[in-house]
Order: sequence, then C-alpha cells, then structure tokens
Amino acid sequence: MAVQKQASDLTSLLLPWVAARPDDPALLTPPGDSRVTLTWSRLLGEAAAARDRFAAEGLSPGDRIILVAPSCPEFMAEFFGAQAAGLVVVAVNPLATTREIDFLLADSGARLVTAHPALSEAARVSAASADVTFRPIAPLASEGPEIRPDDRGRVDFPAAERARDDVAALLYTSGTTGRPKGAMLTLGNLLSTVDIVGELIDVGEDDRWATGLPLFHVFGLVTVTLSALHAGVPVTLFPRWDPRAFAAALAVDRISIVSGVPTMWMSVLAEVTEASAPALRAVSSGGAAISADVLRRFEERFEAPVVEGYGLTETSAVGTFNPLKGVRKLGSVGYAVPQMEVRVVGPDGSPAAPNEPGEVCLRGPAIMAGYWNRPDATAEVLDADGWFRTGDIGKLDEDGYLFIVDRMKELIIHGGYNVYPREVEEVLYEIPGVREAAVVGRPDERYGQQVTAVIARTAGSDLDAAEVERVTREKLAAYKIPRIIEFIDELPKGPSGKILKRALVQKEPAS
Repeated sequence: MAVQKQASDLTSLLLPWVAARPDDPALLTPPGDSRVTLTWSRLLGEAAAARDRFAAEGLSPGDRIILVAPSCPEFMAEFFGAQAAGLVVVAVNPLATTREIDFLLADSGARLVTAHPALSEAARVSAASADVTFRPIAPLASEGPEIRPDDRGRVDFPAAERARDDVAALLYTSGTTGRPKGAMLTLGNLLSTVDIVGELIDVGEDDRWATGLPLFHVFGLVTVTLSALHAGVPVTLFPRWDPRAFAAALAVDRISIVSGVPTMWMSVLAEVTEASAPALRAVSSGGAAISADVLRRFEERFEAPVVEGYGLTETSAVGTFNPLKGVRKLGSVGYAVPQMEVRVVGPDGSPAAPNEPGEVCLRGPAIMAGYWNRPDATAEVLDADGWFRTGDIGKLDEDGYLFIVDRMKELIIHGGYNVYPREVEEVLYEIPGVREAAVVGRPDERYGQQVTAVIARTAGSDLDAAEVERVTREKLAAYKIPRIIEFIDELPKGPSGKILKRALVQKEPAS
C-alpha cells in the first residue's frame, strides 16, 4: 500500500502508519518473557494520553519539560505527547546526578520533570528543590489507550500548530570544556534529518531496526528511532546494552538495520561467539571513530557492511555518511549527505587543499538554531553564512570523502610534534589481546605531553607493555610511540558509549 509520508510535525510521522497498519508493532523491548510491544495505534494512543496530561498540568506551547528515561517505549510516548502539546523536550541521561539535573532545570527554565520510576530519585529531588512539578512515568500496561483509523481510513489526532523554526528539543552537549550548552534543535531540523536518513539507508517498510543507543542522545532519538518510525519501520529498543541479548534479537526479530557506537561492536565481538543475523543488511556506526580491525572483524562475523557516518548533537547527528551502495573508503566517514555541505578550513578560514588537515565545518537544514541563551557560544561556532565549526580535525580527499583525524582538543603535542591519537589507536587495535584502547596526552614537564596508551585486554589475554611497545615501535615514528602504557579492566564511557578520554587524562598514572 502506498503511504503518504509527508509530515508537518513530529506526531504526524506516525499517522500514515496508524492508518495503514494500526495493529503492527512500532516499538518493542528486547525478546523475552517481559517483552513490551507497542502497536502503531497504541503508540499514538499513549502519546495522546501524555499530551492530555501535559495540558492538564497547565503547560503551554513553548514550555520546556525535562524527560528522564532509558531507551524504552515509555520515553517515546512521552516525547510524542510533548510534541503534540507544542512543548520543548529536554532529554536527560537517567544516570544524571541531582547536581547535574539542578543545572539543567535552572538553565532551561523547565516547568515540569517527568521520569521513569526505576530511575527517578535524582530527578524527584531536583524538582522539589526547584519547586517544579514532578511526575513519574507510569510503566506501560499490557493494554492501554489506542487511536485507530475511522471507517474511511483517516486518523484524527489534534496537535499544537508549530512552525519549522520552533524549537522541538533542547539537547545538552557533554560539557567537556565547560558547563553544558543546550543545542536548540528545531522542528525543521528533525524533519529534515529523518528525510535525509531515509534516503541514505533506503529504508523500506519491510525493514526492522534495532539499537542500544540512548534515546536522550540525538543519534538514538533522531537518526534512528524517529527516522525508523517515519519510514514505518518497527524499532527494538535496548534499555541497557547487553551484547548477548542484542545478538539474540538479530535472529528473533529478523533485524535488518542496526545502529550503535564502536564500543558496542567491540563488546559483541568480545562476548558473543555464535550469532545468526539472517536479515541483517546494514550496520550504521557513529559517535566515535571505529578502528579498521574492528570494522573488518564485525563485517566478517555478520556478513553485512558497516558504514560510518559523522555528525554532532548540533547537526542533528548527520553530516557525512559512507554509501551502502557505491565506494566505501576504509577510514573515511563518507561524503556529505543529501541537503548538507562539508568543507575543511585552515587556521585563517580558507578552504584547505585536498588531503590537507583542517577544521571540519558543516552547513545545511540539520544545523541547530544555536545554543540556548548562549549567543556568545553560538557566535563562536555558527557564522553568518550558516557554517558550523565542529572543532574536529579532518581532511577531504579528491573525491570529497571526509577523514576525521581527531578532535582539535585531543591533539597531543609531544616535544613540538603533533600526535593524532586515532593514528596510534589504529595500531593498538591490530595487537592481539586488545579489546579497547584509548590514547591521550598526559602533562609532562620536559615534552609538554607524553603519549599515553590505556588498554583493556580481552578475556584471558596476557598482553603486556613490552609487547605493546614492540609493535608500536615497528609501525610508528618515534615521537608517536606511547611512553606510558596502562592496563585497566574497563575504559570509562559516556552515556552514548563513547570512551571518555578526559577521565583518562585526569587519571593518576599507575604506580
């Protein structure tokens, strides 16, 4: 059945599928006895109930709310309900502390906090301290409200009128270089992004998507879940990452598309010895660079292409992407996606020559409107022509493929030489016994910074520092060889699964 997919607001993404197949699954939790499945009609019904709750609580279009929940159907029901009410959603990590939520409440001016009951204590305390309404999210029951098409196949769902430049979500950056900043993502940003993703992956109605990404992060919320629902594709959501459960779902749900960050793929390779993925056709990886060795091994194990993309919270998580069909260049994050532009500039702002490193800049309809109440910070990264400065170092080859060299702030300067951590990490991942690795610069009085490798070994490995030094000495220039080599059980990670290098820089060296 041909379905009209044009959307004028976020809740209207659901309406064609409620009309076409109201009883088919839209959102699912992992397979098992406690599985929860929301059909299209039930998802819309739960969104309507949330919309009405927000109205009853006295909220008006444009008001901000804080939403605290893991990757679960309840999150999306509340999110769509808030969108239908014209509200701005401030999505927050369920592991956030009271102090962190205090800041987000004060900075955003949110009028309500709603949180999943299993992870609500910090949010409850913060709301009480700020004298803001707190409402726990009721876990979904086996039965609940539905909105179904009428006899003519039409779906009636009143929603607040919104302009494309209205802010739909306020997603705070990690704040690695200061206090977090709220990226204002507009309705137009999100609608443009789901169109871009649908074209990139050629998402069809027969696809099935799965992700362990957090929904409070732009990658999981927009480029995966909203994009899948826009295409009429059900999504299996993992509230917490479990590589074995994820591998099982590939077979049970006949998943065709999966999305995640490199640490997820590493954990699957390390912990899953046997897996069947009969329908898998695409693995989208982002959030951080994936090593060539991990990419190769994952493709060999699951017989599906792993395609890297590149984007940031401020760009609605899109920017460049390797093609599923066509030339995929190893180590590249692809070329500019439809509707977006990419360029690399030198210190003076002029375009860099092909294969010359510089700062990566992006422009297009997915770029945020700016930082919430931070015109100074906005002016530092957005110019009058709409170009967004990412703070990443990259280079464009002659064919327009982008290669990310590193974060400008993660560049290591050892004795006056520039060392790009990613180059060293690529070598480390080639060493048998390395499960995860990160390279950072530790302060050093003589050299300025010392190249430091922090490694988590695979189970049963006896890899030692001497072997790491031997291999890196064979493959790297002398100034790039790690002078400090440490082994730890697990590398620290942020909410999206990215390795937290700042924690490793601050860590005291092992005695």
